[in-house]
Amino acid sequence: MLLSEIARASAEVAAEPGRKAKVSALAGVLRAAGPADAAVVVAYLSGELPQRQIGVGYASLRDLPAGASEPSLTVAGVHEAFGEIGAVSGAGSVARRRELVRAVFARATRAEQEFLVRLLSGELRQGALDGVMTDAVATAAGVPLAEVRRAVMLRGALGPVATAALADE
Repeated sequence: MLLSEIARASAEVAAEPGRKAKVSALAGVLRAAGPADAAVVVAYLSGELPQRQIGVGYASLRDLPAGASEPSLTVAGVHEAFGEIGAVSGAGSVARRRELVRAVFARATRAEQEFLVRLLSGELRQGALDGVMTDAVATAAGVPLAEVRRAVMLRGALGPVATAALADE
């Protein structure tokens, strides 16, 4: 799944005042993502990184390269890149992390860059909190909401539940 679809959905959800419209928009994206990308998509649209912290602060998000003209970043590719960025440590790690961040942002369109900056800075405010996202997973998978809530309670996280629900497991 292209990251541009996530960025577009994020903007759409942020613009929607009603819960039902947010759930519908999020469910559409989750259906399009399928089981392979579901956990990462749920995390990103909830304003979280699956890696938690990757060592990228506001300073690293200044002076970013110009955006790409066509979307090419995939959710899986960005997730992998963030994992690599988070794993960088030791001497020269700040410069290496900045280099890797710039490489990701150089491939991102302007809309994707804006989404990623908000995601990395913890400023992704769009009204897709756990309750709305749980409803969206249930809607996308065609599973009763009570079953999804119970699965989240037992599993402790919505991402793996979304993956299983969309895979019909």
